[in-house]
Amino acid sequence: MLRTLLAFSLAIQPALAADLPDLGEVSRQYFSDQQEEALGRAIMRDVYADPRYLDDPEIESYLNQLGYKLVSVSSRNQREFVFFVVDDPTINAFAMPGGNIGVHTGLLLAAQNESELASVIAHEISHVTQDHIARQVAAQQQAYWPSMAALALALLASRSNPNIAGAAIASTQAYSMQNQLDYSREFEREADRLGYEMLTRADYDPRGMSSFFNRLQRASRFYDSNAPAYLRTHPLTSDRIADMESRSESAPYHQVQDSLDFQLVRARLRAQENSPADAVVAARNTLKDKRYSNETAAQYALVTALLRARQFKEAEIEVQKILSGPNSGNPMIQQLSANTALAAGNQVLALQRYQTGSNAYPGYRPLQYGYISALLAAGRSSEALGVVNKQLDLYPLDRRLWQLAAQTHDQLGQHLLSHSAQAEAAALSGNLIAAIEQISLGIKAGDGSFHEMSAAEARRREWQAIEKAQRKD
Repeated sequence: MLRTLLAFSLAIQPALAADLPDLGEVSRQYFSDQQEEALGRAIMRDVYADPRYLDDPEIESYLNQLGYKLVSVSSRNQREFVFFVVDDPTINAFAMPGGNIGVHTGLLLAAQNESELASVIAHEISHVTQDHIARQVAAQQQAYWPSMAALALALLASRSNPNIAGAAIASTQAYSMQNQLDYSREFEREADRLGYEMLTRADYDPRGMSSFFNRLQRASRFYDSNAPAYLRTHPLTSDRIADMESRSESAPYHQVQDSLDFQLVRARLRAQENSPADAVVAARNTLKDKRYSNETAAQYALVTALLRARQFKEAEIEVQKILSGPNSGNPMIQQLSANTALAAGNQVLALQRYQTGSNAYPGYRPLQYGYISALLAAGRSSEALGVVNKQLDLYPLDRRLWQLAAQTHDQLGQHLLSHSAQAEAAALSGNLIAAIEQISLGIKAGDGSFHEMSAAEARRREWQAIEKAQRKD
């Protein structure tokens, strides 16, 4: 009987986990900060390995810039966040343990203005800052034993009528899920209120929240059971919408212009749709018919599509048009111009553009990634090492920089340092097992100095201790 009860209890757990709100003072008795951080790292390891993860530094950089602009005006801004993009056309965003917030490309394209996008991000940030995930875990723990007691009684009765067991499991799950839904609605209202405050403080249009959710709700009437993904994970109620509209109506009118980066990110995503040839035709028609809200973004989309279609000569002609326009100083434009030259095989021009852009925007990391990669492609390893080390001094937790450092050391024949850098990148991606394997390979290579070998061995011991503790938990 105990074995049967255990089997059914395990069968219930996936349902509970699947219904756990993606959104986020709690009782940390059930879910400590350390447990959440460890879970967050494990989740991101799987995210980075998932083919739907969009490994696009420029779009991710924009999303983090937007996210941290909102975080900076939050009343609880002490924790770190990771904002990442999922290549999925559905309209959705979600918060996960450890301050990890994912945004679907479908949402980036569906938002009609930057304030609408910011409203969704602010909502998700609020789930994290208010510890909604940990509070949800605590609520489940408190409801777990009553649910299991009800299931146990039903299973005893099922010995005389096997049909009762299935009904018991369904009713017990429904009880637990209803409790979760109640908590979820409470958390949604709280995230609405705090997200609205963040929008106002960050100088976005607070009406973006009500306009976006209203439009989603209207659209859901045409979807029947296949409502937009965001509505299925973030249930809307008439009270919530009325509350958002009431707040918006009482706020003074505040027109906010979309940033150029917002427009460029959307153009970049649109240029990746359909086949390369179709993307070029669509971008040309958009410019020809003047069906755009920002001409520079439309030109950016055309160049991106031309690069996909390997029409490098035409791409350079269009880049020159952008560079002669009013927005040539934007870092994403600088990156596009350098990428165009590199794709065409003009290393000299590419390096010149990367260096100019990197000097003008030292804090824009995608330009630094491109510059280092171009130096490596040109065989200028020593210069690449100088740039990557300077960047790592500023951003030691940047996994992409560590990957570039690994390539640089490998090109220089420095095996220990190459494996050590690759290990750091793996650890920052949440994969401690891969990190331990890489640094062990580096130590085995044995070509480092005494200091480098000692540092590598100490790092390996540190990761082994953490990995062991995680396995124990």
